[in-house]
Amino acid sequence: MINSIIRYIVIFVLLLLLQVLLFNHINFGGYINPYVYLMFIMLLPVEIPGWLLIIISFFTGLVIDFFMGTVGMNAGATVTVGFVRPYILRIISPRDGYETGTVPSMLVYGFRWFLFYCLFIVSIHHFVLFSLDVFRFTDFFRTLLRIILSTLFTTSFILLIEYYRRGR
Repeated sequence: MINSIIRYIVIFVLLLLLQVLLFNHINFGGYINPYVYLMFIMLLPVEIPGWLLIIISFFTGLVIDFFMGTVGMNAGATVTVGFVRPYILRIISPRDGYETGTVPSMLVYGFRWFLFYCLFIVSIHHFVLFSLDVFRFTDFFRTLLRIILSTLFTTSFILLIEYYRRGR
């Protein structure tokens, strides 16, 4: 129990440092902004209680908002992801269901499963985040392009990180 809590704290700190020191500085014309800190929410155990997942999601988004200077936008998007994650896991569950004590990872459930899981989570997060950022319909197609491109780049980076984790 204590080992898993320490492991998640280390994952949180590493992803936070990656996000703040590296990925926040990637911005291609305002269209591509990777947000790899979502991987922390994605890697939490399948059987985590919903209320705890939402609280962890809120504080994760709040910490990112603090470092990025965005007033609650990441917290809102991350809470949304924390809310819909159990439903997404239920939709894409393996035929035999999830094993107790496992985390959603490429190593356990395979590349294809993790790719769909990652695309669902990241696209929902980016839709909420960029919609809150723009907050109007006049730039709908520009916002849609930002969502698509940022989702593809974020998913690519998360898959690379997960592939590296898988190899260890």
